[in-house]
Amino acid sequence: MIALSALNPELINLVLISVIIITVGSILKFFRQPYIIAYILAGILIGENGFGIITDKESIRTIGEFGLILLLFFIGMEISLPDFVKNWRVPTFGTLLQILGSVLLVGVIGWGFDWSLNRIIILGFITSLSSSAVVIKLLQDNNESQTEIGQNVISILLTQDILIVPMLILTSYLGGAIPSTEEVVLQLIGGGLLIGGMIWILRTKEFSLPFSDKIEEDHEMQVFVAIIFCFGFAVLTAFFGISAALGAFVGGMVVHAARSTQWFHESLHSFRVVFVAIFFASVGMLIDVSFLLANWKIISLLIIAVYLGNHFINAAVIHYFGRNWKRSLYGGALLAQIGELSFVVTTTAFHAAIISDFEYQLTIIVISLTLLISPFWISATRKILKIDQQAI
Repeated sequence: MIALSALNPELINLVLISVIIITVGSILKFFRQPYIIAYILAGILIGENGFGIITDKESIRTIGEFGLILLLFFIGMEISLPDFVKNWRVPTFGTLLQILGSVLLVGVIGWGFDWSLNRIIILGFITSLSSSAVVIKLLQDNNESQTEIGQNVISILLTQDILIVPMLILTSYLGGAIPSTEEVVLQLIGGGLLIGGMIWILRTKEFSLPFSDKIEEDHEMQVFVAIIFCFGFAVLTAFFGISAALGAFVGGMVVHAARSTQWFHESLHSFRVVFVAIFFASVGMLIDVSFLLANWKIISLLIIAVYLGNHFINAAVIHYFGRNWKRSLYGGALLAQIGELSFVVTTTAFHAAIISDFEYQLTIIVISLTLLISPFWISATRKILKIDQQAI
């Protein structure tokens, strides 16, 4: 009989994490809440501020990034680029107006606290980014991703994901770090390749993958081909200094245009479930419970300000582009939280000395809690507005 001490501790941790997710998920499912909340709560419980099962945050965060890449790859497979381009006014001008509104709102708050202009701009960027991972997952769970408001919200989210690149560059500049000529050239080349690829998809509209007929019945090989497409595009864009998740999204759009989404879905679905769960668990692990309890008043005020500000700024923007107030307010609720890419901006700003250690911890907590609260906020908005499938 093998002694318990001889067992691989990582294997034990995996079993414990799965048990926690199943237990919390079952409780939340009884109250008709999405699994996303279960994953975040599981992260709090397994992290160093909970039971201390896992303390290596970097490893979990790295694995969690795979989940974000897979999620955006699946999103790309559901997006028709020609339809997306037809509706370009809402995501382009809508996102720019929303970012400007967030910066102005933070500016009003920062004026009272004597914040510097650099800090106001960065915090405005951070609060303006919503969560593609949370929102699109909820839209899919509610069968709303193909509705008019669902398409508008997704297009805004994807535009925000694209704008993360200039945001990070500007953050580095504000912190005094100037990118090298090589980095700028690489990013310009990468951006040109992405635009060229999208134009090619628009002009081609539909094509067949040259190898699809050869592996039509070879399910094992399909898994590896799907992994190459998903992570290959991610690696390619990351090489050029552009978001890896954005590259995965473009790869998904290529698959959509190739009419091969069915077997790609089947090949990667299980990977997606596991890695997306790890991503949200990594968010939960970032929540420092002791810091939260010590600063709960200011954290509560910031969360309220973020939700009310983001909700009504986004609702006003969507309404401006011709949507009725009911749909606009629901769209505002979907975009009210702060997104996962804001963690990247926050970390960059912290290393650039634009925000202090206290502000870094505060921002991480607020981002994490808005992600946790988001499904409840959206659900409450649906009930207040009496939203049903026909209404959106």
